[in-house]
Amino acid sequence: MSVNQAAMRRILREIANLKKNPPQGIRVQTSEENIYDVTGIIEGPEETPYAGGYFKVKFRFTEEFPASPPKCWFATKIFHPNVSSSGEICVNTLKKDWKSTYGIEHILVTVKCLLIYPNPESALDEEAGKLLLENYDSYCSRAKLITSVHATPRVRPVEFDTPSTSSSSSSPKESSSESVKTTSVSEPSGSATTTSTTPGSKPTSTSVKSLPATAPFTLPIVTTRKSVSPAPTTVAIPLISSPSNLSVEKESLVTINKDRHPSPSPLGTADSNVTPPSSTMKPAAGPKAVKRAATGTASTVAEKRKKALKRL
Repeated sequence: MSVNQAAMRRILREIANLKKNPPQGIRVQTSEENIYDVTGIIEGPEETPYAGGYFKVKFRFTEEFPASPPKCWFATKIFHPNVSSSGEICVNTLKKDWKSTYGIEHILVTVKCLLIYPNPESALDEEAGKLLLENYDSYCSRAKLITSVHATPRVRPVEFDTPSTSSSSSSPKESSSESVKTTSVSEPSGSATTTSTTPGSKPTSTSVKSLPATAPFTLPIVTTRKSVSPAPTTVAIPLISSPSNLSVEKESLVTINKDRHPSPSPLGTADSNVTPPSSTMKPAAGPKAVKRAATGTASTVAEKRKKALKRL
């Protein structure tokens, strides 16, 4: 086999990448004597008749690679509509749909998908294709039997000891999910203690102090009440020390006290303290009484003067 230098470097680079970061359920083998003797190993997908089996796919690169696809065939016997009894694979990727950008990994992933979704319309094994269309249970039983006899080794291939890319990327998430955190709160002090436990490490505890619980703070509500009592009325009373004037003064004071409205109750609202005007309220008689008192006093003084003149 003769391969140009560019194709050779590409094959070596892809083999090294597949061994370092293999896809899920796919591994690659190489021979120490011939590095171009490449063998792919496909693990039977779960929930298919091929689960539990390991199927080998051989590669042979030609001078036209990568312009044309390499020759590929199943080295492990398999009961599949798109695989002939000699191991030839019927898939469009290895025929008309081939692109020069495709490589070993793309071919192995395509073949693995073919195990999950067989295509009975382009069957190379007519018996398998017919059985798949007419009696799926019989097809599964036959495929499982062939898989258990020819594709199930006693020991798992050593190549699968290397974790795949998807499983290695999900391992940090799994390990982080195994970390258990326990939080305990002590009621008297209100402090919280968080304990984190990770497999393979000592548990660590973190104490967090919180402020003591206090009663909720409430703002006082201030209500402003307006006084509706009228201003005091001032009445001018003449300074005459006579019994009639004293009686008039007492009467006026009693009238003023009656006219005053009571102060609003501290527990009542402003509207309840408003006293509606009364239509039967009598006007104060203070000014009239004062005028009458003044007239009586003047007449008394005039009579005294007449008596004095008569005596003379």
